[in-house]
Parts: sequence; C-alpha cells; structure tokens
Amino acid sequence: MKLKKLTALLLAGVMTLSLAACGNSSSTTSESTSAKEETAGSSEEAATTEEAATTEEATGELSGKLTIWTLAADLEQFADKFKEANPGVETEVVVIAPGDYPTKVETALLGGDDSVDIIVGEPKMLKSMYEAEFFASLDDFGAKDYEGQIVDYVWEVGQDDEGIQRAISYQITPIGFYYRRDIADKVFGYSDPESVGKLFADYDTIIETGKTLKDAGYRIFASDAETQHFKGQSSWVVDGVLNVDPQRYEFMDLAVELYTQDLTAYAAQWTAPWYQAMSGPVPILNADVMWGDWTEDENGEAALNVWDAENFNANVDKYSNETAEVFAFGLPAWGVLTLRDNVGDTAGLWGVCSGPAYGYDGGTYIGISELSKNKELAWEFVKFCTLNEDTADWWIEASQGDTVSLVSALDKHAEDANETYGGQQLYKFWLEQAKGINLSNVTEYDTAIDAAWSNAINAVKTGEKTKDAAIEGFYDEVAATYPDLEINR
Repeated sequence: MKLKKLTALLLAGVMTLSLAACGNSSSTTSESTSAKEETAGSSEEAATTEEAATTEEATGELSGKLTIWTLAADLEQFADKFKEANPGVETEVVVIAPGDYPTKVETALLGGDDSVDIIVGEPKMLKSMYEAEFFASLDDFGAKDYEGQIVDYVWEVGQDDEGIQRAISYQITPIGFYYRRDIADKVFGYSDPESVGKLFADYDTIIETGKTLKDAGYRIFASDAETQHFKGQSSWVVDGVLNVDPQRYEFMDLAVELYTQDLTAYAAQWTAPWYQAMSGPVPILNADVMWGDWTEDENGEAALNVWDAENFNANVDKYSNETAEVFAFGLPAWGVLTLRDNVGDTAGLWGVCSGPAYGYDGGTYIGISELSKNKELAWEFVKFCTLNEDTADWWIEASQGDTVSLVSALDKHAEDANETYGGQQLYKFWLEQAKGINLSNVTEYDTAIDAAWSNAINAVKTGEKTKDAAIEGFYDEVAATYPDLEINR
C-alpha cells in the first residue's frame, strides 16, 4: 500500500504533546533514546522473517524478532513480559521522545523502512497517522472478533474514518481531579469523592472553592493548567464553520480568574515545584518568577531554574518567602502513576473525583507498521498487550494503579482498593468516567485550534492583550492555519 505524506495536523500535534508520555511517571524529563543503529537491509529481514515463520509452523511456538518503536517506556516492560511468555522471540524496543516521535516514524516509513514492526501513537497524532497509512489493518488479523472486549471509546479511537481497526490501547485515560482528603476534611468538613466532586461542579464553583482554600492558607491548584482537561467536548468545527460555543469563553474566564486572583501556586505543570506540591508545602511563586528568563541574577550567580529540582531547591528562597499546600491536580487516569512516584509522606491522603466535564487525554495506542514483514508475530504482540487478561492482571500490579482498557479485567478488579487514595476503588471510578466520553465531536482541527485558544487565554491572563484583542488574534491564527474554514467573527 502506498504511504501518503503526513498532513499539517500531525506537525501541529508534535508541538502540543505532553511532556510526560502516558505511562512514564518519572518526575524527570526523559531524553529521547535514539533509534539506535538503522537496522539491516530488507532482504536480510525478509529471510529472517521467513525462517521465523517456518520455525513457528514446525514447533507451534512463537519465534522471530520484533522491532518496537514507542514513545512510552511502558512497552519495554510489556516486551520483557512477552519474551518471558515466548522464549523464542527476540525484541528490540526503541523509546523515542514524544516530540520527536511523529517525525521519526514519518521519515522511516515514507523512506520505505520495513525494519520496524510495532508503532504506536497518542490520540492527537493518530488521525494523521491513519491518513498516512502508517498502521496496518488489524481487521485483517481478526480484530473484529474482539469488539466489545475493550472499553468503547478506546476501541473507537483505534479506528480510522472507515471503521477499520488500526490500533488498540492497553489503558483508558478519562480525566478527574486528584485531591488531598486531609485538606478537604480541614477546610470543608468532608472528604468523600462524591461530595468533593461538587466543589468542582462548574467553573464558578471552582473559583469559589479556590477562594475558600486560599483564605484557609492553601491553594486550589499548583497552576491554572490543572483545569485544561475540563474545557468540554464541543466540536471546534461544525459543517466547515468555526464553532466557539459559550463554554469556551467561560473556560477562558476561569483560567484568567485563577491566574489573576492568585488562587494557584504558579507551579507550572511538569516543573520541579509542581512535582513537589504533591508531597507537601511548595514555595508560592509569582508569575514573573515562574516564566522569567532566569539565566543569572543581578550578582551573576546561578538563577532559579524551575525545570531542574536541584537548582530550584538551592535558589528558590531568593524568590519566595511563602509556602502553601496544594489541594488538587487535574490529570487523566494515568496520573495515578505520576502521583505514585511523587506523593511521598502524603500517600494514603489522596482521593479522586469527577470534574465539570467528561473527557480523556493521552493513551498509548499500539499497532503494526504497514511495511512490517513480520505482521503475524506483531499481531500476537498487540493481542498480548491489549487483549490478554493475564497481561492486564500483571500490568495492574506492576504499574501499581494504571487503568487497563480490557473490560473483563476492569470488572475483575472493580473492588480493588488503592491505598495511596485512601482505599478508593479507582478502577470502578475510571470506568464510570469513561462511559461519559463522547467522541462524536472530535475533529481533525482540534489540536491546532486548541493550541490557538490556549494562546489567546495566556495573552489575556498575563495582561498582554484585552479579551477582545486576544479573541481576534485567535481568529487570525485559525484563519491562517485553516484558510478554507468559514469564520464568523
């Protein structure tokens, strides 16, 4: 099948990928593992594949080599588990930084590289990868026989516009608020998820909750970015027309209010203070300190670097004399892994509740490269990672809380209690949140237009532009990116 070139949508997606690839919960930014050495020529690979197929037919056991390109380090563990179950299989896992991954795959596949067997994608990049015909059809290997065994929205995200299954994820990623139960008890007199969820019921209530917490000496969020997943699920484009529904403006007002009323700690996501806020008091920074160009101070000494924990801890006293504890973090289900590694002595004091809107973010979707000469073995790997209950059971234990997508495993573990979250039954909670996800409003324009809207919000909250001017700038940016869209200003 001839591979098509990626559209501008994929390139836009590269710029907006999260700094934390789903499943990689480390509090340090992981470097891209280079694609190592480019693998041997296609003729040698074909011979190896033919030999592996012959061996499998003779012994009934899987054998051969799989080359796996991934942006989530999780697949290193999955590959090791797969080899443990299939000693005749050799795997090579290449972990590539999320920002580099789409370009790396595009370059390889458009260049005819048939050495890669397994490729992956996050939802924001999948549509363009499907259009570029990078993923082989899983239906050719019987994927439709498994329909209904994976959580509905995950199964749908793995399909192209024609309904052909191209990829499957081993995890679900609905959104929620992770909150401190002990702070909730002190400030509000209750801490159960249902009651705390009402504190985040809508944007106005979030502001009131933030003010109450600030008066009590806390901050509602580490940064205003904690609300970014709760912008709603309205479509940005309807019948070729840009659609900015009222909730978008309401969300802009929320972000601006959180920022200008000092309701957060100005600890930007993925920075050192953001991680520190999970385990206890964090220095309260002002916005200029957080986003300033800190190369050196007026004495030429080492300046504050919020991305480096050692530098931050050594220099933060120069820029802040106030600390506070943070109440909540807005993250998808994979946030349990991020908090797992950073909550420290606050383990057991957390809970998870719903927010003002349903939605999802991230997830590693696994598929087979269209150019792979080892597709049958690659399909066995995809099934092993996503459709095998024993694997799901293992991953639940190994990850200490990641939420799998296999319905039978979620049902089996529905009553499991997560001790970090006060014994809360998180699998049951996340499955309920997943039921509210609506994919009907997802469009090919979402990544770029979301980024343009975020630019407008940032311009308003920092005082760079008035609200009206920022919205006009948003229209201009969308018009320049998508000149064929009708825009009613």
